[in-house]
Amino acid sequence: MFWTPRPISPPSPYSFTWIDSINKVDRDAWNELAIKLKTPFLEWDWLANIENSGCAVPKQGWLPNHLLVWEEQSTEQQKPEKVLVAAAPLYLKGHSYGEFVFDHQWADLSHRLGLEYYPKLLGMSPFTPASGYRFLLSDRLKNPQEVTKLMLSEIDRYCDRHQISGCHFLFVDPEWKTDLEVYGYTTWMHHSYVWQNSGFNDFDAYLQSFNSNQRRNIKRERKAIANADLTMKVYTGEEIPTAYFGFMYDLYSDHCDKFWGGSKYLNRQFFVQLAHSFRHRLVFVAGEIAGLDHPVGMSMCIRKNENLYGRYWGSVQEIDCLHFNACYYSPIEWAIAEKIQCFDPGAGGEHKKRRGFPATANFSLHRLYRDRLKQILLPHIEQLNSYQRLQIEAINQELPFSLPEPEIS
Repeated sequence: MFWTPRPISPPSPYSFTWIDSINKVDRDAWNELAIKLKTPFLEWDWLANIENSGCAVPKQGWLPNHLLVWEEQSTEQQKPEKVLVAAAPLYLKGHSYGEFVFDHQWADLSHRLGLEYYPKLLGMSPFTPASGYRFLLSDRLKNPQEVTKLMLSEIDRYCDRHQISGCHFLFVDPEWKTDLEVYGYTTWMHHSYVWQNSGFNDFDAYLQSFNSNQRRNIKRERKAIANADLTMKVYTGEEIPTAYFGFMYDLYSDHCDKFWGGSKYLNRQFFVQLAHSFRHRLVFVAGEIAGLDHPVGMSMCIRKNENLYGRYWGSVQEIDCLHFNACYYSPIEWAIAEKIQCFDPGAGGEHKKRRGFPATANFSLHRLYRDRLKQILLPHIEQLNSYQRLQIEAINQELPFSLPEPEIS
């Protein structure tokens, strides 16, 4: 009997690094991978601000645990050099708060089975329920699918080595969802409310898409601002008064205390730092009264190319319809003028559907490493997805306007 040696695989040009702070990777190298994405929430400045402000740190139950992929490349001097070619923003979580995908029942089931659910490995932009998460890959990669597979394998090894219960990617890019389903990740469908620009030339054209009853209602809600002697003003980039950043925190904090209980995840430092690190992407919509040195209400949005994202809002007093105007109508009017194609106003209730935001599917991806959890939860997720499809269809059948329904995939 003769022994046939196995062919020796060539050494991989890729190596991996796990880092516990985004400050340990060069900003420009990271952004070379992130700037091209639709989402602004995976850019170095946004993630660094969340970490450096003390919001997503171990003390708060968020341990940054980013995965970096390096490729050894030759230089003109023929000396090999390691170049960052891929990255995954990841966090070890000791709880499920600040995620907006609610797996608390999974954690409870795990506990009742005598299994540890936390820590878990999480891929998302912290506290940001906006679709777009994916691995960051260089355009120079010859085989990006291979690198994605290698990254997933490295994550599996990491979770096995540290006895992590599961890996979860939240609010993923819909195109990336399809890629990862091939590698055995389970998709959980959710929904949010997203406005799409159907070629509107102005706000009046947008109004014409509603039925007559809702058109009158929106006109009444817009008129309420003038009746209160308010003016809605939009500030972008360098136009934003520096004092508004700290004031935005005051509004956000007060709003959380009144309506969201323990969901105040961001601090003043986060908002103040935005003035220096992310101002170029910011849009503030302020309700102002002549003679006052600060707005009576304000929302903060983020723009990247043809996409607009609503994030935070608050007011110093209750004024009829100020919320609708600051968070929906004025941003939509501005978005139409700026040729924005998509406006995600952020987490929140069904009142959005009456103001031009159809229910739209978003997705999270999950890999569980506990066999008993998989046996119970995977069929449960399929049932949840079936229910979610029916819910989206039911919501969109009640829309008070004639817009094409979003495709559910």
